Amino acid sequence: MITPVILCGGSGTRLWPVSRRAYPKQFVPLLGDETPFQATVRRVAGAPFAPPVIMTACDFRFVVGEQMAAIGAAPGTIVIEPDARNTAPSILAAALSAGEPDALLLVLPADHAIDDAAAFRASVERGAKAARAGRIVTFGIVPDRPETGYGYLELPPDAGAVSPLLRFVEKPDAAQAARMIAGGNWLWNAGIFLFSARTMVAAFETHAPEYLAPVRAAVEGARDDLDFRRLASAPWQGLPDLSIDYAVLEKAANLSVVRHEGHWSDLGGWEAVWRESGGTGDQVIAGPRCTAIDCHATLLRSEDPATEVVGIGLSDLMVVATADAVLVADRARSQDVRLAVAALKDRGAPQAEAFPRDHRPWGWSETLALSEAFQVKRIVVKPGGILSLQSHRHRAEHWVVVSGTARVTIGSDVALFGANQSVYVPQGAVHRLENPTDQPMILIEVQTGSYFGEDDITRFEDAYARP
Repeated sequence: MITPVILCGGSGTRLWPVSRRAYPKQFVPLLGDETPFQATVRRVAGAPFAPPVIMTACDFRFVVGEQMAAIGAAPGTIVIEPDARNTAPSILAAALSAGEPDALLLVLPADHAIDDAAAFRASVERGAKAARAGRIVTFGIVPDRPETGYGYLELPPDAGAVSPLLRFVEKPDAAQAARMIAGGNWLWNAGIFLFSARTMVAAFETHAPEYLAPVRAAVEGARDDLDFRRLASAPWQGLPDLSIDYAVLEKAANLSVVRHEGHWSDLGGWEAVWRESGGTGDQVIAGPRCTAIDCHATLLRSEDPATEVVGIGLSDLMVVATADAVLVADRARSQDVRLAVAALKDRGAPQAEAFPRDHRPWGWSETLALSEAFQVKRIVVKPGGILSLQSHRHRAEHWVVVSGTARVTIGSDVALFGANQSVYVPQGAVHRLENPTDQPMILIEVQTGSYFGEDDITRFEDAYARP
């Protein structure tokens, strides 16, 4: 059996404003109804794959579990990394946690599009023999254009389906990419790796030994937290922030490449989404709530049910609207969207990283209005969801139930409230909100007071073990 290790962190800045640090692209349904993360989990379900190991951040642990449950996936193991340190420590932690030194691990990002699962499985099985023989196997994609947003893999001129890797080349310029394509012995680097745990640990011992002691300590000090496995924090903090490519692979001599003939995309920008949605030539890709009039080679997308996007006479543009931000950019500048995120972050704009909608393990909330004296939120509590028993020092809250049933605790009083009923939570009162039914519960919350930050929460009990 091959154990998939799905890397599920990152910030997805090139797909802003739909993807942000608070809720990155792997959890967003970019193509169809499923998210890239869900599609990745499906791709490695069933023989020859064991249940997956998901490497993710603390903030994403509940959404990972929920999205896996939504598609009926095997639970697998959800490992919480203490902090983002790129892919090198994540992969070493997975190798050290494998238990059996000869276990095969397939490392793959959570945000790629691969539309032929059978072809992908066949490519993995072709690489398994080399991995069992002590090789670190990479996967290369046959290029169909001189793409400058991908890394490249150089193969020998007589390379077969599985061949030695001669070298990596990071994102070339357009002229260099064109020369590579013409040469015929270059593949795109898919960022997918297959190896035995023993081989990867040995590679770190040789090429990046500084990782071994702290990552081993983080693994050995891991503890269970509800349905998750949380790596020890202290050893993790001083780790270098490097990708597996820079830390190990570019120095290793035992690398092989599997030539994957099927379709692949890293969904690395809106140009890729336009292309993966069927965009070719002058085609316009217009989603729901979008109208294109005399447009060419353009992407129009609205994520907000209340926002209509209309394009007139547009060519080679990307227009993406959310409830709180709009992106308008040349399609050729897709990779530069991250520069906009950096500029917004520099001037303190919340849209750089956060959404108005805040996803929580019990459901979600969305800010509808905010001023110095009040804040209005829509709160949706999923069936069986339960907020923490808490209090606030600086604000009172007024709740109006608009749908479903709420069980409300204020001090020692517990009562049920239905649609069109309201509740007042005084400042400083210990309170809790629950949904005891099998249907979503929706309420409008009006906060009044002097401060509305999330740090004005004192938790006394929490079903999700949050601090």
